[in-house]
Amino acid sequence: MLALFSTGCAAQEKTPLPFKSTPMGQFDEPWAMTFLPDGRLLVSEKKGALKLVALGATPAENRIGDISGVPAVAYGGQGGFGDVVLHPQFASNGLVYLSYAEAGEGDARGGAVARAKLVLDEKGGGTLSGLSVIWRQVPKVSGNGHYGHRIAFGPDGKLWITSSERQKFTPAQDMKSNLGKIVRLNDDGSVPADNPFAKQGGVAAQVWSLGHRNALGIAFDAQGRLWEQEMGPKGGDELNLIERGKNYGYPIVSNGDHYDGRDIPDHPTRPEFEAPKISWNPVISPAGLLIYSGTAFPDWKGDAFIGGLSSKSLVRIEFDGIQAHEAARYDMDQRIREVEQGPDGNLWLLEDEKPGSGGRLLKLSPSGKT
Repeated sequence: MLALFSTGCAAQEKTPLPFKSTPMGQFDEPWAMTFLPDGRLLVSEKKGALKLVALGATPAENRIGDISGVPAVAYGGQGGFGDVVLHPQFASNGLVYLSYAEAGEGDARGGAVARAKLVLDEKGGGTLSGLSVIWRQVPKVSGNGHYGHRIAFGPDGKLWITSSERQKFTPAQDMKSNLGKIVRLNDDGSVPADNPFAKQGGVAAQVWSLGHRNALGIAFDAQGRLWEQEMGPKGGDELNLIERGKNYGYPIVSNGDHYDGRDIPDHPTRPEFEAPKISWNPVISPAGLLIYSGTAFPDWKGDAFIGGLSSKSLVRIEFDGIQAHEAARYDMDQRIREVEQGPDGNLWLLEDEKPGSGGRLLKLSPSGKT
């Protein structure tokens, strides 16, 4: 197994925190968040709740309301309510997009993405109106792992979805399945005619790239390049530059091994597959991904931030064109599920906690500021 480290020894040392971390609330298994234009925050909870948060100066001053109309979720393992993002024209159309694990026949489950109009009320809550499912993982399979279902809108106005391989390995290379793929759709769920495999029809037409394992973060940089991070097997977490029609090799190659000890050939043995820009071993267990564009931390503009689960860290990535390296790793002492940028340029994190114990919302501001 090939062990690649992003920054050598520096990445493994405990780095003093260059920001102030302020707890700003607590939620029941939070998974994702997004800011509304008015500064309020939507937070998804894995069991199937969507919260609307009007942030106060302290958690006690927060006003938290419920958004009704959330679809039923298949909760368990890694499954449940996932991502929440706004349509690029949310200010005029009010559309939000949700991802979640959906039950099928028998013990089968699969990820799904739905869209609805967010209708807010004067009491600090609201409802999802006209919800419709616009995409599903194909096929639904047994198990509770590796849904992925991170969603984002690109500069092209298209909807991008990470569809993980559901711990089934081979679907990542099967074009009759959309598992183990990065998917690109129009905002209504239809397939763009210029997708790389559009002429194949079926679910293959949705696919932008293939050969992915458990993709839990996607983000576009200022140049319009798409970056994705995914959990590798035993070792070999990855940060990838996603390019049109490329095959990223899983499960044929990986810089990690199977959990049962079986070897997986390393990326350099099969140069026809696209190799990661960064590979981690020991792993960081990457979760949310953000590319920073704010002004609160001017030295970090253009850097990426990855939430670390098993590493209990916030990982900062620097780019040099299409190359990347780990610049710093900040010890957060808790599993970090989500990273978001606030309207004021502060960084916001969601901790990932075990069922029943909740997870905090943290605001990261420059040292000496609140």
